[in-house]
Amino acid sequence: MTDHPTPPKRHRVFITGTAGFIGFHLAKLLLAEGHVVCGLDAMTDYYDVTLKQRRHQMLLQNPNFEAHEARLEDADAVMRLITAFQPTAIVHLAAQAGVRYSLENPRAYLESNLIGTFNVMEAARTLGVGHLLMASTSSVYGANTEMPFDEQQKVDTPLTFYAATKKANESMSHSYAHLWDLPTTMFRFFTVYGPWGRPDMALFKFTKGIIEGTPIDIYNHGDMYRDFTYVEDLVRGIRLLIDTPPQRPDTPEDVPEGDSLSPVAPWRVVNIGNSDKVRLMDFVEAIEDELGKPAIRNFMGMQTGDVPATWANADLLKSLTGYRPQTNVRDGVKAFVAWYKDYYNI
Repeated sequence: MTDHPTPPKRHRVFITGTAGFIGFHLAKLLLAEGHVVCGLDAMTDYYDVTLKQRRHQMLLQNPNFEAHEARLEDADAVMRLITAFQPTAIVHLAAQAGVRYSLENPRAYLESNLIGTFNVMEAARTLGVGHLLMASTSSVYGANTEMPFDEQQKVDTPLTFYAATKKANESMSHSYAHLWDLPTTMFRFFTVYGPWGRPDMALFKFTKGIIEGTPIDIYNHGDMYRDFTYVEDLVRGIRLLIDTPPQRPDTPEDVPEGDSLSPVAPWRVVNIGNSDKVRLMDFVEAIEDELGKPAIRNFMGMQTGDVPATWANADLLKSLTGYRPQTNVRDGVKAFVAWYKDYYNI
């Protein structure tokens, strides 16, 4: 008699922000693996809603996907939809995104990122969800200068209100994990890019500007470094973390060295980055080479709230999941440019 291997667990994953850049890619990956996904998105007009609609249309071709339109701030809608779906895991990605927009409209960040996140946490607590995963950002490292950034550094000096709301989410979720024994993983993203990206992000703006022959703004005169993380690598990391819920340690001494696991709660924070800092001008040159056309470069000073460099230590992700993002920036830029040309019929 042959022993049959245990089939992999079929998750029911509730994702906020499935019409967004990262949410779309995560849902696509989970659906490809045969999991069931319920998506929530507000379809706000922060950027081209058509792009969001196209992402959802693609996902809806899979019978294991359902989508709902509601705002995170609508507590009743969030609770009703999550309760009806009965997820095994919740991945909370929806947020008011963008560092620069937080200078213009901080209230949008307060309502979406604090009140909206609270509503998701309340639903997860009420249902006793097996694992709550929520997006943070490398921006929480703020004024820290010791690099690469690792999860055990203090993050008490955020430089933008966007970063402050994400730091608040980390603190809020820790309290819920401790009080209600709710397994929670926060992940900090590092400069995500790739196909179906957001029009307000550098790669999209640079590509558009070079193709159209309009100047591109390069801050801090190009003396910037970013840990560019390819979106498919990022969502692979999230996918693997879904299967790795933190467990409350019996004593603080039981927390493994190098682990950000809380000594008093089933909670941890994990960097997801490429573990490589790339000079901004090398990034621009990769886009120029792919398009076969030079950029008109408009060098500018440092943007308020921006930082000169980001660089992730992704050792914890590797030790928890066996995985580390590694897509080369030139390969990632090539994939984005191919998508951009196809999407806009260029």
